[in-house]
Amino acid sequence: MNTVFVILTVLIVIAAILLIIAVLLQNGKADGMVSNFVAGNQTFGVRQTADLLEKVTWGLVAFILVVSVITSFTTGTNGADIDITDKIENTTTSDTPAFPASPIQENPNN
Repeated sequence: MNTVFVILTVLIVIAAILLIIAVLLQNGKADGMVSNFVAGNQTFGVRQTADLLEKVTWGLVAFILVVSVITSFTTGTNGADIDITDKIENTTTSDTPAFPASPIQENPNN
């Protein structure tokens, strides 16, 4: 396997784990218990933390997207692609397995 492909794949997995953590750390938008502390949170700097978490989230999403596209180009076409059209077109009847016929059931009304 290509080492660049492995490194990029590991980076994508790490970024995905960090993205999960960033999303779980964010506050919900619902009117739950968080709505009681909105005014207090903005005075103590929690709002800047929420903005930072949102920027980190979007940055990780963009990173995963870009690195995924780059990873798809690093695989290349070095013979790893399998063309099965030749196998499909040149299939002979002797290659197909013979399935047993179902037994003939007698009429139960007799």
